[in-house]
Amino acid sequence: MNLPLFFAGRYLFAKKSHNVINIISAISAAGMAIGTAALIIILSVYNGFDSLVKDMLGDFDPDILITPAEGKVFVPEGEVYDWLYSQETVENMCCVLTENIFVSYDGKQSMVTAKGVDWVYEEESPVRNHIRSGEFSLHRGDVPLAVVGSGLAYRLGINPRFLSPVELYFPSRTRDFSVSNPMASIESVNVWPSGIFAINSDIDDRYMIVPIDIMKELLEYGDEVSGVEIRLKEGCSGKDVSALMEGISQRLGKDFKVSGRFEQNKALYKMMEYEKLSIFAILIFIVIIIAFNIFGSLTMLIIEKKGDIMTLKSMGADDSLIKKIFVLEGWMISLLGLAAGLVIGIVFSLLQQRFGFIRMPGNFIVEAYPVILSARDVVITALSVSAVGLLIAILPVLSHYKAPRR
Repeated sequence: MNLPLFFAGRYLFAKKSHNVINIISAISAAGMAIGTAALIIILSVYNGFDSLVKDMLGDFDPDILITPAEGKVFVPEGEVYDWLYSQETVENMCCVLTENIFVSYDGKQSMVTAKGVDWVYEEESPVRNHIRSGEFSLHRGDVPLAVVGSGLAYRLGINPRFLSPVELYFPSRTRDFSVSNPMASIESVNVWPSGIFAINSDIDDRYMIVPIDIMKELLEYGDEVSGVEIRLKEGCSGKDVSALMEGISQRLGKDFKVSGRFEQNKALYKMMEYEKLSIFAILIFIVIIIAFNIFGSLTMLIIEKKGDIMTLKSMGADDSLIKKIFVLEGWMISLLGLAAGLVIGIVFSLLQQRFGFIRMPGNFIVEAYPVILSARDVVITALSVSAVGLLIAILPVLSHYKAPRR
């Protein structure tokens, strides 16, 4: 029999002579349960929003992007592209030409990022799932159209129902600047807005999607593009993406950069990781504050059980065994709260994930709070809370237990 565990269990559930110790212990366990449940639920909600943001970015950013290691443009040619078309994991591949340009619409001007795309992008891009007004179309017969981010459209007053064109300007690459006639050294083209999309604030505030032929005309390029976007079939694993990226890199060499989604938005993804870590740290700090109730109840228990300590000492128990009894009791209080909190947090998260009974306020893109329960979060939470409980149980024993004289 494990004597320290046996005595700790008896002390935990036995009625104390001072009822306040029972009350403080119950409050401690309840506080640990609430803190643990809050950790599970809030981290699960964060996972839901994190996944939602990544999915929305994934509709705009490709799974793999090929760009030149130096310079802005390149001509996509060679056996590597024939090899890519033959890969079973590749859904589609399209060429893009992206540049920061100046636009004017109905008397309002702004700098925007214009993304010229080919017919593959126009037909198969998931951006069409995010159209909030108008339609996702880049051609109406021979008339070039543009799809505009909602933030940019609001700033310039762009409306797909109006007939005013969006004027695109860019300094000529082939003509010298003329002081007497500055406009002679600037290329310009017109496009007509067909739709407005909404993905996230950063993209919506600065992006405009236009036909790649219009961008080539504006920038005075021939076959050059700024990137090749590759989208993979649904169900592809991270290993499939890594293997394909490695194959592309080996075939293209050092003159090209092959980026996955993380590399394309490294700052954003890192910021999201740091945000989650910050949330976890704040909640653990709250759990630590709650756990100090255990410190108080255990200190009072040590004082109350001085007679039992003397009895155990007379029966041959050493200080190490007696300290273990009180440490285990304090830890068991936190573990009871931990177990209850895990059950509450996991059940609540699974119910929200399945039924979505807590709704999002306002007109959001999802009706209910998105929740994704992660086994990794559950394990980390359980280990962290149990470690906090053990530490808080050790402190009063070290500071208040004194071996009585015989």
